[in-house]
Amino acid sequence: MDKVSQQNDIRDQVFQEMEREWPVDDDGFPHRQAARVVVIDSKGDVFLIKGHDFGDSNRSWWFTVGGGKANGESDRQAALRELQEETGLAVSEDRLEGPVLRRESTFRFVLRDVKQDEMFFLLRVTDAEKSTIDRDGNSSLTLIESEVLEEYRWWNLDELQAAIKDGETVYPVSFISLAKSWVQGWDGKLSELLDD
Repeated sequence: MDKVSQQNDIRDQVFQEMEREWPVDDDGFPHRQAARVVVIDSKGDVFLIKGHDFGDSNRSWWFTVGGGKANGESDRQAALRELQEETGLAVSEDRLEGPVLRRESTFRFVLRDVKQDEMFFLLRVTDAEKSTIDRDGNSSLTLIESEVLEEYRWWNLDELQAAIKDGETVYPVSFISLAKSWVQGWDGKLSELLDD
């Protein structure tokens, strides 16, 4: 198979996966429910993933571990599954704090406008668990993930804030202020965000 045919085959598979994972809502948008995990190490650094849009590899951003819920999964179950798929780390449900944030967002992904409703949880990891993430990350990615995820990194929040000033994009947009408060300790309140 030549390179163009291979790329077309991957594109077709990505679109099929997209249709399965993002059902169309009443307004005609691909729309999914998702769960995310803000992973925090013992120094207060956060683990983020950098990805790009399948339809535009020049458009990239940093985001937390997480993704779409499978049929019948609770938010916590989806968060834990995504954590294991994207970091290699398996933990029990009682380790998650929260949910700490509920976010509704509309954005461009895989050449279309999509909607995603997300629940965010916190996970504070030990140094040994951090080593597991560094060693075993991205072990069970979906086809879309393997095509669009490009970098994994522990970020000091001040360095991340400087990187944003230098042009890096992080979602949610208010991540820095939220994460700084969560690193200090979650107040038990569910924050809500609407990002369009």
